[in-house]
Amino acid sequence: MGNFSPFTVEPLRYQPSMEAWEENEAETERELVDTLISIARTVHNDEGHAFRAVHAKSHGLLLAKFTVLDDLPTYLRQGLFAEPRSYPMAMRFSTVPGDLLDDNISTPRGLAMKIVGVEGERVAGAEATVTQDFVMVNGGTFSVPTARKFVGKIKLLAATTDKAPRLKKVFAAALRGLESLLEKAGTESPALKAMGGHPKTHVLGETYFSQVPILFGPYIAKLCVVPTSPALLALEDATVDLSGHPDGLREAVVEHFRANGGIWELRVQLCTDLENMPIEDAGVTWPEEQSPFIAVARIEAGPQLAWSAARSSAVDDAMAFNPWHALAAHRPLGSIMRVRKAAYRAASEFRSAHNAVKVSEPTQLESLP
Repeated sequence: MGNFSPFTVEPLRYQPSMEAWEENEAETERELVDTLISIARTVHNDEGHAFRAVHAKSHGLLLAKFTVLDDLPTYLRQGLFAEPRSYPMAMRFSTVPGDLLDDNISTPRGLAMKIVGVEGERVAGAEATVTQDFVMVNGGTFSVPTARKFVGKIKLLAATTDKAPRLKKVFAAALRGLESLLEKAGTESPALKAMGGHPKTHVLGETYFSQVPILFGPYIAKLCVVPTSPALLALEDATVDLSGHPDGLREAVVEHFRANGGIWELRVQLCTDLENMPIEDAGVTWPEEQSPFIAVARIEAGPQLAWSAARSSAVDDAMAFNPWHALAAHRPLGSIMRVRKAAYRAASEFRSAHNAVKVSEPTQLESLP
């Protein structure tokens, strides 16, 4: 690939002045922590087990290989991607709510990745670890622009946690109908999808986005993970029958990896224009015509048992997927990511305190069940 650049304008170099702290951001952080812990406490009281305050339910837990591509141009050889090499990694597919809902209450999907054995200068608080985490959702744009708005959204989620699951199923069916009509008209509603109106599609056919920016060496970037192998591409927009299958998404992932593997690409989009590609407004989609996503790594997962109680204990309970588990070269940016730092830590501490399995950062994945 050499030093060929697809940009008509060079990527911007990060300056601290590009981040602007919100008014009362420390108070926003405290409210976020309190709200998320209230969700986790409600679910713990119901289930007798401490789950994540969001993305509680996992649908696939995979052991994979993460390989940095050969011959990247100089401007992409940053941090984790500085040299072509392979790392073991864990992948966790999930859905957004903090309670363990029937899959018929269909919400946006998440993909969390933990790459292990990553050496180099770390962000503050992660100095003793050797992991690089990326946390993604199957939508290109974050549902709210700022940390303050994000706390309002989480408070709404907290207010509906553990409320009338049967009514939620009926409500979700109505929302899916509305969303289907919008999509036929050539548009869509992230809000309807977030409330339970997401189509009943296969989690393995989705493209996942970081939605909020991180450092990429001296630059600013968003990331996405795109399925590329034929077996995964065949699952794009594929409907999953969830009738009578409260864990139907998990069953579909297990069925796929019983005989098939999967290959994805990790792609990076560099910021070239702060006005159209802002750091502090996460509700803006960065235009790909200004800066395309470029492949920088390949992810390969072979056939395996994609979910089991033993693997759930090792991944769902004992691991925390946190974008602040990172190299300094990939530090999260923007108000939403800043206030989430304390929230991720508090949520992990809550699970460690209430479960038999302590949350910790792995140094290898060979012992993953």
